[in-house]
Amino acid sequence: MSRSAYFTTPIYYVNAEPHIGHLYTTMLADVLKRFHQMLGDDVYFLTGTDEHGEKIAESATAKGVDPQSFTDQISGLFRSTWTEIGVDFDDFIRTTDERHKTYVQQILQQVYDAGDIYFDEYTGLYCVGCERYFTQTELVDGKCPDHQTTPKEVKEANYFFRMGNYQQALIDHIEQNPQWIRPERYRNEVLSFLKNPLEDLCISRPKTRLTWGIDLPFDDKYVTYVWFDALLNYVSALKQSGSGKDLFERYWPHCNHLIGKDILKTHAIYWPTMLMAAGIELYRQIDVHGFWLLGESKMSKSLGNVIRPLTFDKQFGIENLRYFFFREMKFGADASFSYELFVERYNADLANGLGNLLSRTGSLIKKNLGGVIPKVTEFEAPEQALIDLAAQTVDGFVDHFENRQFHLAVDALRKLQAAADGYINETQPWRLAKEETQREALERVLYTGLEIVRILATLLSPIMPRACRNILEYLGAPSPCNTETPFAERVAWGGLPAGHSLGNVPRTFPRIDEKKIKEITAQAEAAAPPSGGKPAKEEKKNDFRPLSPEITIDDFAAVDLRVGVIKEASLVDGAKKLIKLMVDLGEGRLRQIFAGIRSAYPEPQALLGKQVLVVANLKPRQMKFGLSEGMVCAGGGGTERLCVATFDGELLPGDSVS
Repeated sequence: MSRSAYFTTPIYYVNAEPHIGHLYTTMLADVLKRFHQMLGDDVYFLTGTDEHGEKIAESATAKGVDPQSFTDQISGLFRSTWTEIGVDFDDFIRTTDERHKTYVQQILQQVYDAGDIYFDEYTGLYCVGCERYFTQTELVDGKCPDHQTTPKEVKEANYFFRMGNYQQALIDHIEQNPQWIRPERYRNEVLSFLKNPLEDLCISRPKTRLTWGIDLPFDDKYVTYVWFDALLNYVSALKQSGSGKDLFERYWPHCNHLIGKDILKTHAIYWPTMLMAAGIELYRQIDVHGFWLLGESKMSKSLGNVIRPLTFDKQFGIENLRYFFFREMKFGADASFSYELFVERYNADLANGLGNLLSRTGSLIKKNLGGVIPKVTEFEAPEQALIDLAAQTVDGFVDHFENRQFHLAVDALRKLQAAADGYINETQPWRLAKEETQREALERVLYTGLEIVRILATLLSPIMPRACRNILEYLGAPSPCNTETPFAERVAWGGLPAGHSLGNVPRTFPRIDEKKIKEITAQAEAAAPPSGGKPAKEEKKNDFRPLSPEITIDDFAAVDLRVGVIKEASLVDGAKKLIKLMVDLGEGRLRQIFAGIRSAYPEPQALLGKQVLVVANLKPRQMKFGLSEGMVCAGGGGTERLCVATFDGELLPGDSVS
């Protein structure tokens, strides 16, 4: 039965050109749209640009143009980039669109009339880069943790949204809907934050300081704060869609927000409380992904380590990057990108994997069977094993996608392809072709190999639509989005059209020469960072500390190392270095452990859900702030490189470590 789905990306702030950070979330929405279309669902995909605020006004002034001209240029670049690389969005919203401005003012007036917006004077520490006020506990050494700048003390009168009025209702909703925020670690992070009183949200800026924004409908001396403006795009785009239709009732109940972890607070706290105040039902789900790292650093315009989508498309093909993204990142966690790793995965999985399987079987059919796909209806035990594995792969692929376990979905395809390769190597069709009496066996083997290619190309098509379309057209197989035939039939065994004449085998995944990578890497290292950006930090060398005296295996055996899962994390008032952790060691209770890692984790919520290495039998220590019942292990040669020791894989609380 057909379902409806509505996928949104964040609307991207137009102070920077599109780069790989923007690209991942956008491709995620595009892949999910294509996946649901493959299943026969009714899907809508929204993206766009966020164009108001102080940073935009400052950037426009620096360029010597007015804000509207500046935003027109950058927003146009986002739209044209997505179009050029084949992103299939249904609507592109801009916060400077009249349809959006009208809706924002309507909601502001509605919430104001209900008494949830009030006027007050406020003194606070304001970071222009973040465009928000900070509390002292949120700062690290008195500086904004993101921009490493000292916020300015600002005193001014503004309008405030009574966000705290909806705190308990939000907590209740999260607890009653455990899948509302995924993965679970981010749900826990939000609940941990909501244990403290929720402050009201400043939603305006006086025109004496900022004029680039949407006027408050009840006071034209103020403009709307960028977050109260921007978040409403997800609804305003449906209320008056690009086609002019009101699509709210059709899609809003099925809304799935896709965001990076850095904007979790705004989307999981600000946004739902705004919806409650406006009397709008909450979105269906929010999926949160981690950062893409280049080396050990988050990709960032200011660091000069971004990768531009159009540049990469010309160098290696954007669809190959899409494959790498979904193969490599465990959704919700950070992942690392390097050109070397990208090429290694591409050559192994696509050039030597799927591409080679297609080439081997297609070439042998063309050479030995006149290029015509044979009709095969009976299969023996080796083929039946592949038929069963293909059916399991289809079911697992769909389940993994629905649960946002994309890396497992891709892994299942790789295993099916590897099994088919093993089958071809075992049956050796090139030898069967030399014996006339083995004609039937030859047809059966080649049909089986090519049928695996068809199923793989169908399932992989949401991630690599162009490449897979070319493969399926070569095979004479139906498009993955051909909804005239149910999805289950399109991926069932036997869909390869017998009698179809194959042309020359398409060279879909040519191998990438490693010399090309060396050239690209050298160019990237020599290139200067973008205008206005900061150069990347010099690589720091580790001052090797002499080893401690040797111990025996018996000495080490006395240390009981266990897997602990962090369930709660909070700053310790009065302690510059400490974070208080509540850790699950599988004992039926949570252990309180104080860890001196605050400099590395200024926002402790980022630790929630992490599997960490704990010295479990360390004698409890009474500290000024409470009893510490163990030690969480961390590595690094100082506070700048400090990080907790974690595990590559899902383990259980209390599992032994040896």
